[in-house]
Amino acid sequence: MTAPFIDFKDVWLAYNEELQAKGQYAVEAIDLKVQQGEFIAIVGPSGCGKSTFMKLATGLNKPSKGSIHIDQQPVTGPLKISGMAFQAPSLLPWRTTLDNVLLPLEIVEPYRSQFKQRRPEFEQRALALLDKVGLGGYGDKFPWQLSGGMQQRASICRALIHEPKMLLLDEPFGALDAFTREELWCILRDLWTEQRFNVILVTHDLRESVFLADTVYVMSKGPGRFMVRREIDLPRPRDLEITYTKEFTDVVHELRGHIGAIRKTSAVPT
Repeated sequence: MTAPFIDFKDVWLAYNEELQAKGQYAVEAIDLKVQQGEFIAIVGPSGCGKSTFMKLATGLNKPSKGSIHIDQQPVTGPLKISGMAFQAPSLLPWRTTLDNVLLPLEIVEPYRSQFKQRRPEFEQRALALLDKVGLGGYGDKFPWQLSGGMQQRASICRALIHEPKMLLLDEPFGALDAFTREELWCILRDLWTEQRFNVILVTHDLRESVFLADTVYVMSKGPGRFMVRREIDLPRPRDLEITYTKEFTDVVHELRGHIGAIRKTSAVPT
């Protein structure tokens, strides 16, 4: 076996020393090994620590205990090899779609120091990405001229423009209607199939997790820990028709059962 791309070893996080002294952790005992190019999804009840886990994976938070290695390097601060997209696209309203997508290249080294010199090349890269997600011809539009789904496509392009090794997605399609959401599942599937970057997807949508991921992890209610690891052995490439099959719905129901059990065991007696 090759060394895992993502390696969490007994990771615990308390948000400050006072909480740690009281033994109050946001996540605890996180052990996780993810291979190069793997797509994982994390699901669980609200408040279980999914977003906290994301901050640990990007180096925005340091663990109180344990160690994290990404791409065989210890995580000691914010990672340059990752891209992120959130539920809110957060496009800058005064910049065109193209300029929003280019933004990471203006900020992240080594691209920042080369940006003026290589701008025509970077623009071509951005336009090619926009074309792949169905936004060809929209590069000169401003965010307010785009629908919510189009803004989220641009946000994903922005997260991928610097060709990261890892893409982190925190409820990226949660605010969209069902049809747009499924369309973006397919766009993400195709981008991942072509480039095979690692993906960590945090979602409340069990169908989304089963359709996209190689492996789904179910977190307990806070303090969050991984209670279930479920490999999704549905064949790839997956198209939307698979979501109507018994094999697919059986996995969704199984995961729903795990989350229901977690909610019951963590419920406070009245």
